[in-house]
Amino acid sequence: MGNLNIVQFVCFETTLASDQFIRRWEEYNRSENSDMDVTLQQCEGEKIYKYLTQHRDTGNELRFFFLKGKNSPRVHREQITTKQAGGYRVLQEERTTETRADESKIFVFLTSPQVDLNTYRQTGVDAQLNIYEAYYENCKYAYIHEFFVKNKYVSALTEQLKQLDSCEIGVYKECALQPA
Repeated sequence: MGNLNIVQFVCFETTLASDQFIRRWEEYNRSENSDMDVTLQQCEGEKIYKYLTQHRDTGNELRFFFLKGKNSPRVHREQITTKQAGGYRVLQEERTTETRADESKIFVFLTSPQVDLNTYRQTGVDAQLNIYEAYYENCKYAYIHEFFVKNKYVSALTEQLKQLDSCEIGVYKECALQPA
């Protein structure tokens, strides 16, 4: 079958800002066989932060555990909700590098497999688009779209995407992770 690139998406919700969340992230046993190529992104909300990780591998099943490595009675345990979105194959890849300082990512999560993908490809805003299609039957979404866009165009593209049948839309900034 050759090399099949599967990207596993894991979603987190918490009240922790990025520096606190990354500290907690590094204390936990994250995932077997896929932490070598992980991208962590943060979406700021009013009272809650959303984080999204992308684990890239070549078809191995992701085993993600967010369990505390060391128990300490003094450590305050913040609420971190973890949801696996599932494994997705790359359907379209216009961008393989991370975002630049003047860019953001807009993720669009689509639940309907009957969506017209060309509508998202023809936004009229200068952006690069990666499209991920559900690879496993138990994936939370049918498609995940990842737009790389200059910060000055974020609101225009977000407004345009809201007019489409999108399930969820989020503007994310990448967080710097320490090398393993």
